[in-house]
Amino acid sequence: MTDKRRILGIDPGSRLTGFGVLDFLGDTPAYVASGTVESTDGAFADRLRQIFDSVGGIVKEYHPDIVVIESVFMHKNAGSALKLGHARSAAICATFEYDVEVFEYAPREIKQAVVGTGAATKEQVQHMVVSILKLAGSPSSDAADALAAALCHGNQHRVHAQLGTGNAIASRR
Repeated sequence: MTDKRRILGIDPGSRLTGFGVLDFLGDTPAYVASGTVESTDGAFADRLRQIFDSVGGIVKEYHPDIVVIESVFMHKNAGSALKLGHARSAAICATFEYDVEVFEYAPREIKQAVVGTGAATKEQVQHMVVSILKLAGSPSSDAADALAAALCHGNQHRVHAQLGTGNAIASRR
């Protein structure tokens, strides 16, 4: 019997949040959807509400089994890192009313899994996502990063299951 999973990848941002939905039949990914949530208008609290509402709508529409989100990395600017953390939290909290597990991966870990080097550029990630998923066009860099997060988890799922490890940050209720 083959393990079928739907994974929603999220690349959080305070202005643009990328999302990507993949179905995995065993270890084989299939593209479902991707895009960006734009939260560029209004006060910061209003933008967080846009992220929360939009991610909740995406989860409701696509019914993922697993949500994968990029962890916060250290910015040179502490204010930017704090805003990114808030955006990430809004996206994570939007999943809580649904029966999904949430996992996190560091940006370098995602790049390593998809490109082969943790120092990959956004263009390299886009290129590999298009190649791996055999897409006709190139998604935006934020959507490609989200698809890469989903690919990272999908490809590492078997390893984590065998080792009994993982990066779960919220589990099913």
